Amino acid sequence: MKKAFIYILLLFILLLSCSRKAGDHDGKTVFRYNEASGITSLDPAFAKDQSNIWACNQLYNGLVQLNDQLGVEPCIARNWSISADGRTYTFHLRQDVYFHDHPVFENGQGRRVVAHDFLYSFSRIVDPGLAFPGAWVFNKVLVEDGRYAFYAPNDTVFVIKLSESFPPFLGILGMQYCTVVPHEVVGRYGKEFRKNPVGTGPFRFRMWKEGVKLVYIKNDHYFEFKNGVRLPYLDAVAITFMIDKQSAFLEFVKGNLDFMSGIDATYKDELLTKSGKLNPRYDDKFKLLTEPYLNTEYLGILVDTSLSSAGNNPLMIKEVRQALNYGIDRARMMKYLRNNIGYPGNYGIIPSGMPAFDLSRKMYYYDPDKSRHLLARAGYPNGENMGVITLHTTADYLDLCKYIQHQLSELGVNVEIEVNPPATLRELKAQSKLHFFRASWIADYPDEENYLSLFYSQNFSPGGPNYTHFSSPEFDSLYNLAYREVDPALRTGIYRKMNDLVMEDAPVIILYYDQVLRFVWKNVHGLGSNPMNLLTLKKVSKDL
Repeated sequence: MKKAFIYILLLFILLLSCSRKAGDHDGKTVFRYNEASGITSLDPAFAKDQSNIWACNQLYNGLVQLNDQLGVEPCIARNWSISADGRTYTFHLRQDVYFHDHPVFENGQGRRVVAHDFLYSFSRIVDPGLAFPGAWVFNKVLVEDGRYAFYAPNDTVFVIKLSESFPPFLGILGMQYCTVVPHEVVGRYGKEFRKNPVGTGPFRFRMWKEGVKLVYIKNDHYFEFKNGVRLPYLDAVAITFMIDKQSAFLEFVKGNLDFMSGIDATYKDELLTKSGKLNPRYDDKFKLLTEPYLNTEYLGILVDTSLSSAGNNPLMIKEVRQALNYGIDRARMMKYLRNNIGYPGNYGIIPSGMPAFDLSRKMYYYDPDKSRHLLARAGYPNGENMGVITLHTTADYLDLCKYIQHQLSELGVNVEIEVNPPATLRELKAQSKLHFFRASWIADYPDEENYLSLFYSQNFSPGGPNYTHFSSPEFDSLYNLAYREVDPALRTGIYRKMNDLVMEDAPVIILYYDQVLRFVWKNVHGLGSNPMNLLTLKKVSKDL
C-alpha cells in the first residue's frame, strides 16, 4: 500500500510539473540544488568534504584546473614549466583575472590578481597557527629555515620548489585548497571570511542563511570564455539544505530542483531499474549522467602481528584473508543491493577510472571452493575453531555487511556485526583498535598514489592513512620509485605492481568501485560529469 501511495503521489507531482516554468525568476536562469549534508564554510581553506568543495568551486580559481577527463588545464596560470629534476614549478599568470567586487577594494571594484596573491594564499594554508585541514597538500614543498619555497619574483610569475620530485603535484594544485583569496578581505573578516567569501570564480556571493538557503549571482567580469561568449551562462545558483533526502527527491520530481546527485535507498527502485538504468517512466523528464567514481569501498583488516591484540586472531593469516576475498559474490551483491550502481571490486584498490586500473588483472572473484581450500590450508577446515570475527561498520552500510555475513557463514566463518557511529568508527580505526572494519577511500587528487599511500609503511595510523598496517619493503621501494618517475606510462606500470603486491597479501577485501550518478532535468544543458564528482556550473545553461 505504501509503495502504491508513493507511486500515485509521484504521478500527480509529474503532471503538475509538466506545466511548471523552469527557472522562471523574472527571466533569469537559476540553477537549484539541495545539499543535505550542509555547508560549514565558504573559505576554500576548509574545502575538505564534497559539500564545501562544490560550493567553493563556483567562487574561486587556482593556478590550474581539472577537466572532466581529470586532465590538468590552465586557469589563472596561462602556462607553466617544470624543471628537469621535477622539483621546480614556474607558473606564468594571466593579467585579466580580477577578484569579485567588494567595498574593501578601491571604488568597490575587484582588483587584478597578481603572483603575490598566491604567495599569500598558499602561505596562509600552511600557517601552523591557523591549522587548516588542507596544509598536507604542500607536504612536498621545500621548507628552509621554517619558510616554504613559494616565490613571486614579479606580478606575473609564481614559483614553487619541492623537496623531491612528486608527479601528482600538478593535479593537487587543482584542488580547492589551492585557490587564490584576497588578503584585504581575509584581513577584514578573519574567521568570518567563511561567510563573507570573495574569490575570482564564475559566481560571486549574494546571501547565505545557514541551514536554509545560499545564493550566488553571476560574475559579470569573469575571465573565461567559450566560443567567444563570456562564462558563466547562468544568472544565479541557489542551494537549499533539506536534510530529509525523501523530501529533496520529491522537490526534484516537482521541478523545484534542477539536479540531484547520488541516490538513496528510499527511492532507488523508483528512479532506477535493476540494471541501473533510468526508469523509463522518467525518460521524457530527466537525464541520467553516470561514469566511474574515484571511490573504492572495502573492508580493512589490521595485519600488524606486533600488536598485543593480535593474539591468535585468524585474520593474521594470509590464507584466511584470501579465503574471505574469494568467499564474497560481489556481482550478486551489486545487482540486488545497489541496482548495479558501481562495479564489483575484483581488481584491487585502484578504482575504475584510473589509468592503472586493468580489467585483465582480476585479483579475486567468487570461488567458494577455493575459499574452503584456503581455510583448510590455514588450519580452519570449514571454519572450524575460528571463533567469532567482529566486523565494524556504520548504519549506512549495514545491509552490505549483513550480506557479507551471510556469504561467509556458508563457508563456516562466523561474523558478528558491530554498528558504530561514523566518528567513533574513524577514531577506533585511527587508533588501531579494530581488526576488521568497513572503509572507503575517495581520491583527493587524480593519481593512483592517493590510493597506494594507504599501504606505505611510513603512513601507519594514527599519523597517516595506513589503517591496516600493511608493511612490505618491496612495496615501499616501488612507492619511492614512483615518486621519482616522471613518465606517466612507466609510473602506471609501477602502480600496477604495487597493487598486485597488496592484493596478494590481502589486507583488504575490495567490495566495489563506486559510480557517479547525476539526475538532471532535460532543460538543463552542459552539466557534464567527472570521476571526481566535482560540480562545475560555469558552462551550464538552462532553458526558461
